[in-house]
Order: sequence, then C-alpha cells, then structure tokens
Amino acid sequence: MVSSKLQLPFLTTHAFLLVTWHLLVPLARCAVYHSLAELPGDLKLFDFIIAGGGTAGSVVASRLSENTNFNVLLIEAGPDTAGVLEIEVPGLIGQINASIYNWNYVTTPQPGLNGRTIGVPRGRGLGGSSCINGMAYSRGASDDYDNWARLTGDPRWRWNALWPYIKRHEHWMGAAGGRNATGEYDPSVHGYSGNGDLHLVSDLNAGKPIGLTWLQLTTGGGERWSAAKSYLGQHVRRRPNLTILLNTHVTRVLSIKASKPKIDVRTVEVADRAAGSRVTFTAKKELILSGGTIGTPQILLNSGIGNRTELERLGIPVVLDSPFVGEGMMEHVTVTLTWNIVPQNTTVIDPDVAWAMWQQNRTGPLSTPGPVHQVMWYRLPQKTDVLSKYKDPSSGPGSPHFQFTFGDQGRVVLLTPYSRGSVKLNSTDPFVHPIIDQGLLTHPFDLAALKEGIRTAKKFYTGPAWEGYVLGFGGPDPDVLSTEEFETRAREVARTFLHPVGTAAMSSKHSKRGVVDSELRVKGATGLRVVDASVFPLTPASLTQGPVYIVSERAVDFIRHSWL
Repeated sequence: MVSSKLQLPFLTTHAFLLVTWHLLVPLARCAVYHSLAELPGDLKLFDFIIAGGGTAGSVVASRLSENTNFNVLLIEAGPDTAGVLEIEVPGLIGQINASIYNWNYVTTPQPGLNGRTIGVPRGRGLGGSSCINGMAYSRGASDDYDNWARLTGDPRWRWNALWPYIKRHEHWMGAAGGRNATGEYDPSVHGYSGNGDLHLVSDLNAGKPIGLTWLQLTTGGGERWSAAKSYLGQHVRRRPNLTILLNTHVTRVLSIKASKPKIDVRTVEVADRAAGSRVTFTAKKELILSGGTIGTPQILLNSGIGNRTELERLGIPVVLDSPFVGEGMMEHVTVTLTWNIVPQNTTVIDPDVAWAMWQQNRTGPLSTPGPVHQVMWYRLPQKTDVLSKYKDPSSGPGSPHFQFTFGDQGRVVLLTPYSRGSVKLNSTDPFVHPIIDQGLLTHPFDLAALKEGIRTAKKFYTGPAWEGYVLGFGGPDPDVLSTEEFETRAREVARTFLHPVGTAAMSSKHSKRGVVDSELRVKGATGLRVVDASVFPLTPASLTQGPVYIVSERAVDFIRHSWL
C-alpha cells in the first residue's frame, strides 16, 4: 500500500434564579465572550440563537451571519479551541486534554458486549467533535441520501439535490509538503472555493465508494481544520452581527407563549455552572438546537419535550409529548482483527526531529493523525444466509455494509446495524450526564453480519500480493471458533466506532414517528429547529463528520429561505 493521505480542510477562507435577558449585538465587531459575566448591557436583539457550538453549530452560525441583516448568537458549553496546539497538530491527537475538550460520556453496561461499559468521547469546545476526531472524511453513498429522501418524503435530501451543499463546505487542498497526490482522488467531485469486485475507487466521496479507496482528511497545510477553524476564523469573528458566548451550558429551551396547535419555542435557558443563576435569551426569529446526538435529546427532555411517560416519571412538566426524543440511536460497531505479519524495516523519525519538521513547514509524521492511508468498503455477499434471513438494512446496492481499515490490527466496522440505543435522563439536573445505552450487538443480525465481514477481510489478505508478508489470521476467526466461542470473543472486543446518530430523527411532516420534519423543525413547535447528527433518519454508511457538514449546509438554506 502506498503511504499517502490527502488533505481536505473545510472552508478555510472564509440557586436557580431565573433572569430574562434580551441579548444584543455589539455595535462595532463580533465579540467572543468567555463567560456570562463578560456580557455587556448595551446590545440589540438577536434574530437567531444557536444552542451548541460544535461541528453543526459552527457552520450554522457562520453561514447565517454572512447576511448582515441577521444578528446571530452562538452559545457553546466549552472553551475556545483556537490556537490549542494539541488540537492544531494532527499527530498530537492522542495528547488532547480530555478533561477540558471532551464530555467523557460513558454508556450503561451493554448486554451485547458482555456487560461492559464503554467510553463515548464527544468534543466539548468551539468546533465540538471536529476538534478531537480522527479527521477522516467521507460522505457516504448516494444511495444513503436518496434513502433519506424516501424516508422524509422530501426530494431535497437526494444526493443530486444535495450536491451544491456537498461542494460548498469544501476547500480542497493538496497533500502536506506539496506531495503529488495525482491518482488518489477525483478532482471533479470536490469543492475548491468553499462556496459550493473489490477494485480501486478513484475517490471514496463520489457517491459510489464500494472498493478500495484512499483516505481523505479534514486537514490542510499539515494542520487540523476543525469546524471552528474553518467556519469561525478571524475573518468571521470580525463580523459585527455575530456574538459567541463560551463556557455557558444550555440547560433548557422554553416555550414563552402558546400558538395553538403548536407551542412557540424561541427561548434558551443557560447557566455557567450547576449552582449558577439561570439566564434566558430569546430569539426574534428562530432558536437552532445543535447539541449533538447526546446533548440535543438531553436538552429537549429537560425542557419537557419528549415521551410523556418518561417525563412524568421524573416530575418534569410535559410541554410537548414527542415520544421519539432520545430513541432510535444508531451506532457503527467495530471488531478489531489481528494478523501475523513479517516485521518490516521502517524508518522511525526521532520525536524532536518530527516536531522540528512540523514547526518549520508543517510536514513530517505530525502532519497526519496516524498510519492508515487506505480504506476498503464492501457489502455482504449477495447469496449469504444473513440476507436470506434478515431484510437488507443498507440503503441500496451502492451502499456498503462494512468499512475495513488496514494494518496488523485491522478493523471491520459494521455500517448497517439493526441494533438501536437511546439517550434518557439520569436526573433533572442538566449538568448530570444522561443515561446512554448504545444497544450494541443486541440484534442477532449484527453478529451474523460481522461474521461475513470478517470472512471477506480474511479473503482479502489471501491474495498473492501478501505472500511472504501476511503469515496467518489471528482472529477472532468465525471459521475456527465454535459459534458460541466466536460470539463470546466478538462481544469481548467489539466497541463503538464513535458515530452515534438519530436521537431526534427527521421524518415526513405527516408521520407520527420522528422528532423533526424534513426541514428540521421540531414537530409540534414553532421557532425551534435541530441541526446536528441527531436528525439523521438512518446512519450513513460512512464516517459521520462529512454528513454533518452536508446536513448543516442544507439546513442553513432552509432557515434563510424561511426569513427572506
């Protein structure tokens, strides 16, 4: 395998005392306030408030504030991430301070993982998980988005209809150090301005990823390009109609007045700490909730928007009976595989030399997050017993069931699980982490599918190209272990692939299922939208960072068109 990575940054140009404040915008320039206490009093009303400054929230705040007639407030629970060295340097990904920039969630004991609990890292700070993730970028298959359109009854979610938004969030750049990456991507399927049998696939992001592909990254010039760096850079922070409030926790969204048959929700309640005073901000036009797959349902449930039975059990007044809030979480599950390989002569660069290279011209091993350069995407065999027993959960024939990352410890990732999880309240205290049950490997399809996925990975390494290098498969091997032994071993080593989605899923406006409609407006409410991975109606067969950017760009135009 050729050691190479492409660099793909996004848009580089570019006591419970309730106090009601109508926030105002500074008159001279965008202000970044690091606490509620820093807010001045001589401000104007905001048109839009974005609750959550992660990946999606950064996009929405940046795009809406492009219109100088829109006054925008962005609220983020964590700190600023600009200039944080371990975030900026891709190779320092393992040194990011988790006590500051990570929510450090933990699941409940997972029956499908032999009772293990597992960590669920989520980014905390401006830019959210785009500041702590592995920087890999994939969009998914065109079939995934065409299926979203079918599920929502809205053709605007089709791949072809989303193409302008797919290109708009990109600013394609070459490999670090100016290395020639010709042949590793298709230049026709990428954006350049930021305004717009297994075989080698020219580009995994052209909508038909099945095959062997080169990995693409959200890096540029040897640096990580998070949503905050890309969408909320200094040129954006100079806008006089954008205010960013940091280190401020969103506790609830509130209905100020009833507008039957719907409630009107444009007010957000915040606090800087559990014992701090609660402060409310009201938007003139809309409140956009971008708390992420875990944060968004927690905020909605604390606000009395959710399943009536669950809310009444906790003594929370029911504002809107929305039974699917926090339900239907989908997550990719992965099993680590091992191979016995012949040791290779490798050149190890001294850490001091590597650091000097990065400081001098952003090259060397620190310019990338790790050694993975290619990824394989593949489907279950057509005639497998798994698909004769269970309905195919994929979006279509062009959408893969599996992702495989290479190495002496490769990973098979099931992209189309049947298992579902949930997010529920642990307490009425919004500062207490919710109950996260990812439900991994609770449906029999998932283990049956993983068996076949592992067999395909094994077969790949039996080709003549690996002779004399790969000596044997270390397992877990479904062809050596008994069914019981394999399932026990798989449950012992399986874990989340860190792509939770779907806890406030969109559906057609007439469907009784789902939480938001196809324009991401909360059903049964006015003034409130959700924009983040929680709205995905089905998990895409890809890494989820790319789809979040696509959904966010699409959402911005839904919002704009509602007010122009």
